[in-house]
Amino acid sequence: MSTAPIVRMNIITGTIMLDDFLIRAILAGLGLVLATGALGCFVVWRRMAYFGDSTAHAAILGVALSLAFSMPIYLGTLGIALGMALAVAYLTARGQPMDTVLGVLAHSALALGLVAASFVPSMRTGLDAYLFGDILAVTRTDLIWIWGGAAVIAGLLIWRWQRLVTASVNEELAMAAGIDPARERLILSLALALVVAIAIRLVGALLISAMLIVPAATARGFAQTPEQMAGSATLIGAVAVLGGLSASLWLDSPAGPSIVAVSAVIYAVSLVVYRR
Repeated sequence: MSTAPIVRMNIITGTIMLDDFLIRAILAGLGLVLATGALGCFVVWRRMAYFGDSTAHAAILGVALSLAFSMPIYLGTLGIALGMALAVAYLTARGQPMDTVLGVLAHSALALGLVAASFVPSMRTGLDAYLFGDILAVTRTDLIWIWGGAAVIAGLLIWRWQRLVTASVNEELAMAAGIDPARERLILSLALALVVAIAIRLVGALLISAMLIVPAATARGFAQTPEQMAGSATLIGAVAVLGGLSASLWLDSPAGPSIVAVSAVIYAVSLVVYRR
């Protein structure tokens, strides 16, 4: 049975009505890009792509534990993602190489998550939904979690914006201005953990980093200021969500990967336009 969205035509009025689950998918996607647009800029500036990947992979363990103990998926995922962020901050502060710490923790947590998933019957048959996302299956409760988390992330970034930008541009300059770069890095890590928790149901653990990186990388070639880049990345992410859901409708393709594919196409087009 096809999982593609359904659009119903009202023959009498000649108008097109979207099914409820497609509307929820659109709202969920827009809520996600509200968080990933600006946050993705910091991921690009600080070259934290591997951190996002590692946190997303570790989140599978949170999903398995949530299902095993009948907890909300978002709470279990958030707990593991926050634990990952704090563990990385603790170990790197004590001289451990960042890439090594991320590799060890991410692969260990992913392996534990897959082992735990094998003991959870409901997850054993639906693991693809958490690896690649299932944005078409979001509920009204999911929307509350997604928009609530996105609002927290957006508020946090607005509150710390100048400090985060300064620490991202030059840590020595930040220290001279009385800003602690380690604290700002930890704040970004916690924000990334939260976005992983709200995004895993939408685009899956394997595609979360793409939603953070690709729109921001696309906006980087055209923006003149950090604020312009954040706004452009959010707009590009929104276009990718709408385009990806439309592609899923007409091609009967998976919605999450379709969204990422559209964002990749936009990035490729931007390279051609920027070069000209």
